[in-house]
Amino acid sequence: MPATPTHAPAHSTVVEPVVDSVDPHEWGRIDDDGVVYVRTAAGERAIGNWQAGDAEAGLAHFGRKFDDFNTEIALLEARLASGTGDPKATKAQAIALRDQVESLSAIGDLDNAAVRLEIVIGVADAAIAGASTARIAARNAAIKAKEDLCAEAEALAESTQWKSTGDRLKAIVDEWRTIRGIDRKTDDALWKRFAKARDTFTRRRGSHFAELDKQRGAAREAKEELIKRAEALSDASDWGETAAKYRALMEEWKATGRAPRDVEDALWARFRAAQEKFFSRRNKVFSDRDAEFAANAATKEKLLTEAEKIDPAAGLDQAKAKMRSIHERWEAAGKVPRERIRDLDQRLKTIEDRIKAAEDRQWRRTDPETDARVAQFRARVESFQAQAAKARAAGDERKAKQAEAQAKQWEEWLKTAQSAVDR
Repeated sequence: MPATPTHAPAHSTVVEPVVDSVDPHEWGRIDDDGVVYVRTAAGERAIGNWQAGDAEAGLAHFGRKFDDFNTEIALLEARLASGTGDPKATKAQAIALRDQVESLSAIGDLDNAAVRLEIVIGVADAAIAGASTARIAARNAAIKAKEDLCAEAEALAESTQWKSTGDRLKAIVDEWRTIRGIDRKTDDALWKRFAKARDTFTRRRGSHFAELDKQRGAAREAKEELIKRAEALSDASDWGETAAKYRALMEEWKATGRAPRDVEDALWARFRAAQEKFFSRRNKVFSDRDAEFAANAATKEKLLTEAEKIDPAAGLDQAKAKMRSIHERWEAAGKVPRERIRDLDQRLKTIEDRIKAAEDRQWRRTDPETDARVAQFRARVESFQAQAAKARAAGDERKAKQAEAQAKQWEEWLKTAQSAVDR
């Protein structure tokens, strides 16, 4: 059963309904004399005569006539369901079809067709009665839609998002034109409300950009002055101090704000050119210095290779003399790249430590105090060993073990002292 239609949008269309074909065997027959019958709730009735072929062809012919009739009903139902078309015309067509049912020469469910047509007529009546209500509802909805647009415009009137808000107000105008069905008086009042909000925003935006133009003019003058200062520094050779001044100028540039669009890029190009002139000169100096430092590092690499071949064991004095010569040449080689300083100095220190350790070992071996201490420890070991032998010979095993324990302790101290000399 088609639903009672609501107010449908003007662009709604009716899709041609698809109706299943009737099975004529279920609803009718053709007797041997060619008389065609259809079955209804009231009984069987004759609807025509078939002499143009066999009974199957006749049944198919009268079934198609019912399908056509059924399709007309379905089309009316679809129109009501979609809300398209004139419900009065739909009702008139449904009445005309209903009046044909009792005399229709077709085989199908005529009773159901009649019921469906009555429903269509009833729904059409409801649609006709509700048309006025729908028009009022549509008008109210249109008014509500424009009131919402007015409220949105009023909320945007104080916005500072100039681009996006301006675009949205333009879009509201386009949307406004699509909303119809409002009486002229109400529509004019709503338009005045919207226009007032839009004009408020437009005035504020104009004032903003006027002030912005004023600020950009001041920014232009300030940047012209910064360019003069930057150009005056471009020939300086105090690299660190001048680079710091350029950084300060850049911070001032950023804080100044934008100049007018048609000159901003040109101003920046002049400011940047002054910086690049200075930094290009500085980079050239640094590049030459880096090349010199790299050569110095290569010289020190060769000195390290020479130093690493020094063998203190082959002669300490000779090793120390070679190391002094390397030190002199090392200092004369000059500075190296910063990232190489630690590595090169550490390698040189490792060689120096190796020679210093050899020198310390020689000193310990020749130190009289150390020799005396080792001899003292050795004498004590021998003394306790002799006491142990004497006690054991006398049969005093307890005293012999005590002397052996003391001899062992002094022997450990002797080893420690000896290892300190040999280290």
